[in-house]
Amino acid sequence: MKIQEIAALAGVSTATVSRVFSHHPNIRPEVREQVLNVARHYGYRPRLSGKQKNIVIITPYKQVYPAAEFVEMVTSELIRELALNHFRIEILPHDNLERLGEISFCGAIGIGIDPPPEWDEWFSQPLVIIDKIPDSKVPGVIYVHSDEKQGMDLAVSHLAGRGCRKIGAILHGAPGIGNVDVRKKGLFQAFRKYRLPADRSLVKICSPEAFFEEMGKLLQNGIDGVFCGGGGNFGGIAAYCLSLYARKIPSDIRLVSSERHRISRYCIPAQTTISPDYEEIAKTVIQQLKSLIHGEKVPVETVLPYSLIVRDST
Repeated sequence: MKIQEIAALAGVSTATVSRVFSHHPNIRPEVREQVLNVARHYGYRPRLSGKQKNIVIITPYKQVYPAAEFVEMVTSELIRELALNHFRIEILPHDNLERLGEISFCGAIGIGIDPPPEWDEWFSQPLVIIDKIPDSKVPGVIYVHSDEKQGMDLAVSHLAGRGCRKIGAILHGAPGIGNVDVRKKGLFQAFRKYRLPADRSLVKICSPEAFFEEMGKLLQNGIDGVFCGGGGNFGGIAAYCLSLYARKIPSDIRLVSSERHRISRYCIPAQTTISPDYEEIAKTVIQQLKSLIHGEKVPVETVLPYSLIVRDST
């Protein structure tokens, strides 16, 4: 089907159809929807222009995604990588997605968000989602995320290798939100793999406000090692909390946390951490976007490993 046929069926000019597909701002919403309805009905997809160089980065808004440092680190690497590849950048909060219909772009990157289930119907441009393990994949969407199971195994195996025989964990978040349930499952798999106690009471999911209480319960349970992961600077909170409970790191409790770029190495003692490979995430995302823009196929899901940064807390 040609653009002229779409125009005839929608009762508009070919120039109007072209403006709709290029997200021109001066198109009335009812005309835009009329053209898009015809295109959807006939399965028409406009070809992406090789000249278009705008990439939209869709960032989560704070209320639903508190892991601010991950967003900052990934965004920083993405901006650097996009600039190296001569793309222009527009940053859009997740709660303002309606603006996508008003701007011109050749691809989009979402950080830790659930993609709109109608993305494939709304846009011909590709969308790559970072740091979100999909329950069910949305057509037209590509996923790039760290290997949460491998990351949990990395933390537990390191603590076990340092002689810990009862390990607990506190994960930032709430059940059903983000990747926290995958991390919890990965921890119990690692406990069993290394022949450690795997009682359900050894893994806590909570907000920073409940951290002290949950750490107290773990200490009463007799742990000698702890992993504090996710957002919320749980590594820094753990160090302070353990000092209040008169536990020394690492002589009484060995600690592994999620890497906090401006904090982890400066704690006393400096904290052993697991960290996503932010640079590799950004490079993978941009390479996949470039391939998609040129009509090439890429894997629907790419999983990248965590790395272990060993410091004095273990």
